[in-house]
Amino acid sequence: MPKVSGMRVVRSPIHGYGVIATRTFAEGEEICAIDGVGWKDGDGVDDRYSLWIDDGVYFDMVDQTRFINHSCEPNSEVWTGIADGQPWATIVAVKSIAVGDEFTYDYAFPEHLAEPCRCGSERCRGLIIDEDALPLARVRA
Repeated sequence: MPKVSGMRVVRSPIHGYGVIATRTFAEGEEICAIDGVGWKDGDGVDDRYSLWIDDGVYFDMVDQTRFINHSCEPNSEVWTGIADGQPWATIVAVKSIAVGDEFTYDYAFPEHLAEPCRCGSERCRGLIIDEDALPLARVRA
């Protein structure tokens, strides 16, 4: 697994493993470009560590970023796109991150993939779900 500067995988109080900062990051700073492999529906890949890029296009994270946990009140976000036919992703700080802080981003799962959330933030939705889809999940509960 390629190592990414500025981060380290550790046991997480949120869930399983997580990733902490080994240096400070300013709000708006790019934390890292994610190393990964693009794949499409029908490729026979089913990897829960993949990012959704576009309809039927995914990006399997193959570096430490695959261990970044979800939070309903994240300190980073993932920017994604497709350039020259290849998917890409990068992580950007949405607030200042200190050494030892665990990196988090909002997974924003669609309603049909929602699962219980253990982020522990004051704004926890109770589910790992896109905030806009939360009313749909509450109706089904």
